[in-house]
Amino acid sequence: MWSGRSSFTSLVVGVFVVYVVHTCWVMYGIVYTRPCSGHGRCIQPYLAQRPKLQLSVYTTTRSNLGAENNVDLVLNVEDFDVESKFERTVNVSVPKKTRNNGTLYAYIFLHHAGILPWNDGKQVHLVSPLTTYMVPKPEEVNLLTGEPAAQQIEAKKKPTSALDEPVSHWRPRLTLNVMVDNFVFDGASLPADVHRYMKMIQLGKTVHYLPILFIDQLSNRVKDLMVINRSSTELPLTVSYDKISLGRLRFWIHMQDAVYSLQQFGFSEKDADEVKGIFVDTNLYFLALTFFVAAFHLLFDFLAFKNDISFWKKKKSMIGMSTKAVLWRCFSTVVIFLFLLDEQTSLLVLVPAGIGAAIELWKVKKALKMTVVWRGLQPTFQFGTYSESEKKTEEYDTQAMRYLSYLLYPLCIGGAVYSLLNIKYKSWYSWLINSFVNGVYAFGFLFMLPQLFVNYKMKSVAHLPWKAFTYKAFNTFIDDVFAFIITMPTSHRLACFRDDVVFLVYLYQRWLYPVDKSRVNEFGESYEETPQRKPHAD
Repeated sequence: MWSGRSSFTSLVVGVFVVYVVHTCWVMYGIVYTRPCSGHGRCIQPYLAQRPKLQLSVYTTTRSNLGAENNVDLVLNVEDFDVESKFERTVNVSVPKKTRNNGTLYAYIFLHHAGILPWNDGKQVHLVSPLTTYMVPKPEEVNLLTGEPAAQQIEAKKKPTSALDEPVSHWRPRLTLNVMVDNFVFDGASLPADVHRYMKMIQLGKTVHYLPILFIDQLSNRVKDLMVINRSSTELPLTVSYDKISLGRLRFWIHMQDAVYSLQQFGFSEKDADEVKGIFVDTNLYFLALTFFVAAFHLLFDFLAFKNDISFWKKKKSMIGMSTKAVLWRCFSTVVIFLFLLDEQTSLLVLVPAGIGAAIELWKVKKALKMTVVWRGLQPTFQFGTYSESEKKTEEYDTQAMRYLSYLLYPLCIGGAVYSLLNIKYKSWYSWLINSFVNGVYAFGFLFMLPQLFVNYKMKSVAHLPWKAFTYKAFNTFIDDVFAFIITMPTSHRLACFRDDVVFLVYLYQRWLYPVDKSRVNEFGESYEETPQRKPHAD
């Protein structure tokens, strides 16, 4: 008979497996499109006739295309070959309306060579904004001298209230694609994602679809944006083109729709940009790996949180556990969460950190309550007596902490002073939280090393259940892959690899030393072996 906790865990894992299988099936349906079998109303590709095409890019301040004299031609590619990749940089004249916190649009036409797009009935075109509105990055200054960065001197001239308002930013990149597969669609079952990009014409008795033009919005990253100043009369625009397959086109359409949905749900441009960063300049195999890593990371985060809460809900006393360690873990988790919040880290990293901080605060409240109760009952029940093994553990733990603090205290203080003198920050709070988090990352390493020192001195390791051991192993190495995929501060990324070193040393000690089930492990649990029965007297 399963316990309630095991049943809940099995249910969660089962739902996760169903979700992964369903997602794989959906992805297969996106990448693979069933061609026309010849019995239905087939739609032939117009590109199969090899027409001579021309690519033209115009700019205008209007979202709806008006008269021909209201647009500026910025790029004209004659004898355009859909199979040939290219990249060109042009200077775009910025109208006065755009410089005054306005917008600018690009109209991309794919039409027959030698014919103006307005006179070509078989042209296809798309519109894309070349500007976006964002709040400027907060000013960073040297806190001692008050000297701003060189690129922020002009921004300092603006009123303080203006710095908090969204301003127009320039998108310096325009990425275009044309679907080049000679694919014959079935008119009775056109994919809805591609259908809205298709323009069909009747040639005789056959229906053809014109070249499918696509603008890759995922390539527009926040880090590339440029603030449009009133003195910016010309700005560079890099127009790049590459062919695209039908499967990748459908996948890209779905990804762009997903990013747009995130923004509709309240995600900021920066949060959506973190998701874009997963897909840009990667192949489909790496994207599949990214999906599985992210899914497993969320699963093991959930299981770790659930097991931690279950353990602490059943905990009745603090015997065998250090209240100082619980307080330190809470302090470090909260500081890391505040640091990630100050750095405007991706929500994929920030949300689990926030949940972890809330759980640690709850654990501190419960630990302090149990400590008060335990101290009140100690004279009567004598809960405070330690075994010889526990005394040795406490002694070795204190000894290791003392040795390591000789090195890390000066390093943390020196690092805080150095950063104050040489690094620019947004505010004193930003410097303080950065100094705290550097100390937390360093002392987090310090708090993990004494366990290895105690193992070395006692020539044994505490018993760790295989379930907890498996969670620990998977989380350690999944965090490594996640650190490369998701944008996060460098110190937080290094902390992931710091855990690997300690875990590998622990694996070596587990192989070298015997397991002592009488010792309390890092989860505060002891697995004392059941004493064997005395043999019967014959």
